[in-house]
Amino acid sequence: MKKLHFVFALLVALFCSSCSNEPSIITTVDKIADGEWQCFTKEFVLLAPKSAELRIAADTKYWLFVNGELVVRDGGLKRGPNPTDSYCDVLNEVPNLKFGKNRVVVLVQYYGRNSFSHRPSACPGISFDLATKLGRVVSDKSWKAIRYDAFWAPEDENPKGPRQYRLAGANVGYDAHKAIDFWADDFDDSGWNNAVEVAAKDAEWGAFVERPIPQWRWGELVDYQSVTYKEDGVIECALPYNAHVTPYIRLKAKGGELITMCTDDYWIGVARSFHTQYIAREGEQEFETPIWTNGHTVLYTVPEGVEVLELKYRESGYDSDFVGSFNSDNAFCNELWKKAQRTLYVTMRDNYMDCPDRERAQWWGDAVVELGEAGYVFDSKAHLLTRKAILELMYWQQPNGVIASPVPGWYKSELPCQMLASVGYYGFYTYYMLTADNQTIVDVYDRVHKYLFEVWEPQNSGLIKVRRGGWYWGDWGKNIDKEVLQQCWYAVALKGFIQMARLTGHYSDAMMAEQILDKMYYSFNEKYWNEELQHYKTPSYKDVPDDRAQAMAVLAGFVPKERYETMRQFFTQYYNASPYMEKYVLEALCVMGYYEDALKRMEQRFGEMVASHYSTLWEGWEYTGGRGMKYKSGNGTYNHAWSGGGLTILSQYIAGIAPIEPAFKRFSVSPNLATLQFVESVVPTIYGDIDMRAERVGSQLSIALTVPQGTTAQVIAPQGYDALTCNGMTAQQLTLTSGKYTIIAE
Repeated sequence: MKKLHFVFALLVALFCSSCSNEPSIITTVDKIADGEWQCFTKEFVLLAPKSAELRIAADTKYWLFVNGELVVRDGGLKRGPNPTDSYCDVLNEVPNLKFGKNRVVVLVQYYGRNSFSHRPSACPGISFDLATKLGRVVSDKSWKAIRYDAFWAPEDENPKGPRQYRLAGANVGYDAHKAIDFWADDFDDSGWNNAVEVAAKDAEWGAFVERPIPQWRWGELVDYQSVTYKEDGVIECALPYNAHVTPYIRLKAKGGELITMCTDDYWIGVARSFHTQYIAREGEQEFETPIWTNGHTVLYTVPEGVEVLELKYRESGYDSDFVGSFNSDNAFCNELWKKAQRTLYVTMRDNYMDCPDRERAQWWGDAVVELGEAGYVFDSKAHLLTRKAILELMYWQQPNGVIASPVPGWYKSELPCQMLASVGYYGFYTYYMLTADNQTIVDVYDRVHKYLFEVWEPQNSGLIKVRRGGWYWGDWGKNIDKEVLQQCWYAVALKGFIQMARLTGHYSDAMMAEQILDKMYYSFNEKYWNEELQHYKTPSYKDVPDDRAQAMAVLAGFVPKERYETMRQFFTQYYNASPYMEKYVLEALCVMGYYEDALKRMEQRFGEMVASHYSTLWEGWEYTGGRGMKYKSGNGTYNHAWSGGGLTILSQYIAGIAPIEPAFKRFSVSPNLATLQFVESVVPTIYGDIDMRAERVGSQLSIALTVPQGTTAQVIAPQGYDALTCNGMTAQQLTLTSGKYTIIAE
């Protein structure tokens, strides 16, 4: 018994000796450059490991080993929540801790340059705060730390390309001769220097903001779909679809051979994505690159004399379940929805991305499309990424009220149309309708007000003055009537602002915005409607008539119903919109009630993308590319978020399911099948899944509907049907509470 007491007392003494009051930011004695790696380690004693909570921050990404087990991969987020502060991961449970003696190792990769969606600090390193019921273990100068020279950052083939200012992070090189086995029992840090504590003001990390999104979802190592050995020494390994992956290889070598790994998505015109280089040691060995990349094919370049024993990959991604679905008798619609879903998922991680390869940037034109799709695809965890994007955009607002994207990062040029889209009806207000998150709207309201009413200026005519911003951008492509587009986007922003003002109790602001919108309606039609040409245009605009401008005029509410047929004919003649703005053209057709036209145009525009062998949707209307090939000018990437708006159109307008009250507490159901024979749709909500199938049966439409507990469905007779019958009730609209129903439309 005395011996046990002695051991316990010794453990307590060891524990107390490892405890400090507050964590310090620590770094290495050695200077760390962009793309280089550090390693930190600490031994300590825990008396209550099951109660442990860890708060850990890094600049920039970390891998956490606890007692030899890798428990966090690719931890941390790109900086920052605002221009001064940093994100901090919080782990409520820390795997593999034990009573008594423990060792942690933290491996850190430093993103040391400004780029799209990342702002680096002056200090690579970590802050570590492990709290238990009986004390804390924190980062301080007692930790051991080294620059981990097994890793280096290989240059790109085109080191002066646009990657230098767009893409955060670095390529990875790894020399197996210099490897340290962090999981080994005989791991020796005796030759390491002590860590260096850095004063908070010198580190420039600011305050810690708790990570607002979940840790990544990681799969197991699995086999490729197929493996093909090419004559040029490249091994092509097929993935089942475009995904975030970390390639793995097991091999036998003489030592010193260089193996490279990348994907078919590495080459993007003059730009480059990420690749990994591995220098083999003698004998049998295995390696998995720590950084994710994406594509449809993983490419290994393996020199002669190296015996490849095994090739695998690990998939990862944003931690949200695929819940929503769409199905019909039309194979094109089904495949478009599926490809849009995949495109969306591969453009979600630290932030919403335009693409997961060339820049990974949170452009808000793309983010608006993505957040709308997310409500029809994923569980509620996906909305946390939208909330993060909203707060970042507005907390990076400049002192003069201007907002710009992509942020975080160095970019400060306002794209006026994209910024209006973000703060308005399709952006912030759609997020609220999908989530019922009132607090986020409250948090950003004053900043939105400042942007709309202090940055944008009215004209005496009742319209707003044109803003060129930092980039006078209306869309990708040609024949863009930017002045008309700005008036329309401002009106759409006001539509969303009016609702947000009422929601937050700013009723006088709502009345003011309504008055502005009323004046804009008359002024817009007076200035921009060309009676002779029968479409809207800026008087000085001389290019081909712009379909985007007409679509946004419809969605802004500027087009009187008597002109709908004229608009309908216009959309059969003009096709200027990019895949981004095409979403709004299709939506305008649906809003006017021309569902069949919308489906026909959707197939005309996206037919080539849907028919292609790629699992994702492209940036432009044409795409050529692949390993080592030149891309046609301006054709961009083959996975681009802004092209997925058709998913929202199919779910919201063709299947006809949309929220009336936030979070689908009350929702509308009005399936407009157009040329389809049946439609099936599942829409995720916090109350449960809305499940609907609509099928033509002779002259009738049969609708099978599941209304989740705690919600109410407003079923509206679809176009072409006069009445609905259900449970003995007959009306043009039916209000149904939770349950399962069969409704007949006649």
